[in-house]
Amino acid sequence: MAYWLFKSEPEAWSWDQQVKAGKAGIEWTGVRNFTARNHMRAMKKGDQGFFYHSGEGKEIVGIVTVVKEAHPDSADAAWECVDIAAVKPVPKPVTLAAIKADKSLADMALVRLSRLSVQPVTEAEWKRVCKVGGL
Repeated sequence: MAYWLFKSEPEAWSWDQQVKAGKAGIEWTGVRNFTARNHMRAMKKGDQGFFYHSGEGKEIVGIVTVVKEAHPDSADAAWECVDIAAVKPVPKPVTLAAIKADKSLADMALVRLSRLSVQPVTEAEWKRVCKVGGL
């Protein structure tokens, strides 16, 4: 299994909306960055991801799973997307400030590539963030 991070501004698409989308999940549309698209192409059904509120909040608030592998984005078929479904909330949301303050997370893509909307997360980073978040 691989791990990922999906960023969304809560006013555009929030964790609550992701939860309401249900177990069938919803397309993660609108990604218009080649690196982020390539990350989605690498995803497999069952991969796990952090749901991160960017802009307002700047924190990891939930866990999602990939329920459908890369396919044409329904908003623009020239691009691709995956479908993700909410798994569970993070009991103690993990802020960007907390991640930056944790030396073991200094190389995390969220710290180094802050604008990238879909990012890989290493297994060690996944475990550390889950621990900090009370999972």
